[in-house]
Amino acid sequence: MRLWVIFFFAALGTWWVDQGIKELFLAGYQWQSRCLSLELHLNRGVAFSLFAFLGPWLKWLQVLLIAGMLLFFLKEGWIRRYPFALGILLGAALGNLWDRFAHGAVVDYVYWHCGFDFAVFNYADVMIDLSVAWFLWSAWQEHRRTRSR
Repeated sequence: MRLWVIFFFAALGTWWVDQGIKELFLAGYQWQSRCLSLELHLNRGVAFSLFAFLGPWLKWLQVLLIAGMLLFFLKEGWIRRYPFALGILLGAALGNLWDRFAHGAVVDYVYWHCGFDFAVFNYADVMIDLSVAWFLWSAWQEHRRTRSR
């Protein structure tokens, strides 16, 4: 039960922080510097605006993808092994999905433009990357432990 509580609160906390930050930018907050701009961008695609041509169908594909991933994680017992990382991943994925239903696009706001133009991203994107890095690190550590036996 403890692991489910960790999973739930990690998901809820990530979603809540993500939506709170996005509300600031939807209300008009912006900040500029020489290399970094914090300003509202609505991304109708996924990373680097890919698949924007799918329009409203994209959100339904993401619903299927998130549901499929959740079923996989439940079936394979990943929540017992990685409750916090999976909670972060689910909360972030649901945060971006929520945007698609509420605003018709994902609310992005961090834009790096010093030396090269980088994709505009948000807190949820960073949390997704962090959770994937956590899984990779954990798998590598597990591989090292089993190899050294």
